[in-house]
Amino acid sequence: MHERVSAARARLRGAGLAAREAELDARLLAQFALGWDAARFATSAHEQEPDQFSAVYETLVSRRERREPLAYITGHREFWGLEIEVSRAVLIPRPETELILEQALPRFADRDAAIDIADVGTGSGCLAVALAHERPRSRVAAIDVAEPALDVARRNAHRHAVSDRIEFVRGDLLDGVDRRFDLIVSNPPYVPLRDRATLQPEVRDHEPEAALFAGDDGLSVIRRLVAQSVTRLKAGGVLIFEFGYGQAAAISELIDRTDGLGLLELVNDLQGIPRVVVAIRL
Repeated sequence: MHERVSAARARLRGAGLAAREAELDARLLAQFALGWDAARFATSAHEQEPDQFSAVYETLVSRRERREPLAYITGHREFWGLEIEVSRAVLIPRPETELILEQALPRFADRDAAIDIADVGTGSGCLAVALAHERPRSRVAAIDVAEPALDVARRNAHRHAVSDRIEFVRGDLLDGVDRRFDLIVSNPPYVPLRDRATLQPEVRDHEPEAALFAGDDGLSVIRRLVAQSVTRLKAGGVLIFEFGYGQAAAISELIDRTDGLGLLELVNDLQGIPRVVVAIRL
C-alpha cells in the first residue's frame, strides 16, 4: 500500500501540487478509501490491500489530479472542530473564516444569553452551525440565495443537533428577513472578477462562482450587505464579515461613511493580512 500511495504522491506533484500538499492528500485519500483514521493507517498501511482498494483509490487520485478540491472528493471539511458536509453547491470552509467566530464569541460571552443572529450567505452553514453550537440559546437565521446550498446547511445543522434553533431562509442577503439582530456575520463573495485567472484551479474551476466573485472591485456584495445591516441590527448590535486581500482601506472607508455604523476593529489573519471587519450599530 505504501508503494501505491507513493506513486499517487508523485502524480499529484506532477499535477502542480506542492510537495507537502501532495504527500498529505495522497495519504488522506487512502484513508478515505479505506475508512481508516490516521492512527490505523500509520500502523496498518503495510498490510495487504483490501479488495477493491486499488480501483477506488485510483478514481479518487484521478479526481485530485484534475485539481478537484480534496473536500469535494471526501464530502467534508473540518471547521471550528465540527465536521461540515460540503458539495460543489457551497464554498469550502476556510480556516480564516474562523476569525469571524473568534471575534463574535467573546463579544457575546454569556453562553446562556438569548442572541438573535443572522448568517448571510450561509453556504454550508458552517458559521450558523458553529454559532448555534457555541451559544445554545441563540436563534439563527441562515440565509442564502441558493436552495442547493441551504439543503447542505440543513444537513449540517441536523448532523450537529442544532436544527431546532436555525431558520433557513432563501433570500438575497438580508432581503428575506424583517427582524433585527444582535449579531450579523457573513463570508460574502469578495473576489474581483479581474482576478479570476490568478486563482488556484481548485477554486476557479470547482467552487461556486456566486460565492466567490463580486463585481470589478470585489465589493459589490459587501456594499449592499453593509447598507442592509444598518437597518437589521439592534442598537449596539455587531456586524462581522470577511473580506479580501487589499480591500482593508475600502472597507474602513465604507464603514466610516455609513450612517449608523462605527468601525471597531480590522482583524489580521495568521499571515498578518487584514481579513475580518467588526462594526457596531450606533
